[in-house]
Amino acid sequence: MMFIQTETQFYVMRFLLGLAEAGFFPGIILYLTYWYPSHRRARIVSMFMTGIPLAGVIGGPLSGWIMKSWDQVSGLHGWQWMFLLEAIPSVIIGVVVYFYLDDRITSAKWLKDEERDMLQKRIEEEESDKEHVPMMQVFKSGRMWTMSAIYFTMAMSLYGVSFWLPTIIKSMGVTDNLEIGMLSSLPWIAAVFSMLLFARSADKMRERRWHVVIPMLMGSTGLILSVLLSGNHYLSFAALILACMGIVSAIPLFWSLPTAFLVGAGAAAGIAAINSIANLAGFLAPYLVGWLKQLTSSTDSGMYMLAAALVIGAAITLMVPAKLVNR
Repeated sequence: MMFIQTETQFYVMRFLLGLAEAGFFPGIILYLTYWYPSHRRARIVSMFMTGIPLAGVIGGPLSGWIMKSWDQVSGLHGWQWMFLLEAIPSVIIGVVVYFYLDDRITSAKWLKDEERDMLQKRIEEEESDKEHVPMMQVFKSGRMWTMSAIYFTMAMSLYGVSFWLPTIIKSMGVTDNLEIGMLSSLPWIAAVFSMLLFARSADKMRERRWHVVIPMLMGSTGLILSVLLSGNHYLSFAALILACMGIVSAIPLFWSLPTAFLVGAGAAAGIAAINSIANLAGFLAPYLVGWLKQLTSSTDSGMYMLAAALVIGAAITLMVPAKLVNR
């Protein structure tokens, strides 16, 4: 990405970057089902997904600092240094993970024999209650498409907010890249705490649907208030923080829904399909918000659209039978 010079090169490299990233997230969600039973999975997935808001907390100010301080160092632009320096940790950790992570409980050398047996037995007991669906059959399942629709609305809102958050902060009169980065990190800091609190409650109560719906509606409310309170920059920004808290909290809780009934090859295919379909929102959401901004000369209509998407997703979630997902 740091060497792109034309618009075509940007689109090609961004496509290849997305291709490389595509398997990571569904792979991790599937991997966690090998180690943790359903009644503990909301907290575990949430702990994993704190990486998203924490990346916003660290990445926003760091990116702003790199672009400001490293511009024209060795003849490179600040954005080129940003791509280079922020890629290094992923390369190093990718190598470490290959050698460090065990595939399953049965291959974990750091567990005692009795610990391995006990943990594996719990996973097997839970999976015995699930239906083993062949991989190709998953794509004909109404449940899979329902889950895809729910996650699509979440991803749409997350991509839309994260993509346009710096622009919204600029509209408040902030022009310095470092200051924009610092302010952009605040919603993600708040999201870390709300995510962990909702996940803890969901596992403790063993209730899934309302623990997905409530933060989705919270996110929708925050988006609407950010527009209605736009006359006051402080209150509008506080509303955006509420929106991020709701959207980010809903996403890890969502994954306790499909993993409650998918298992084996069907789980691998289903998780990958749901994630892939929802990631189309990564293209659609910023485009629609941008189109509406161009049409109306304001991001307000785009925020309303994202809020409506969350309400639709919440309504679809309540259509999922509680007995199917409350484990």
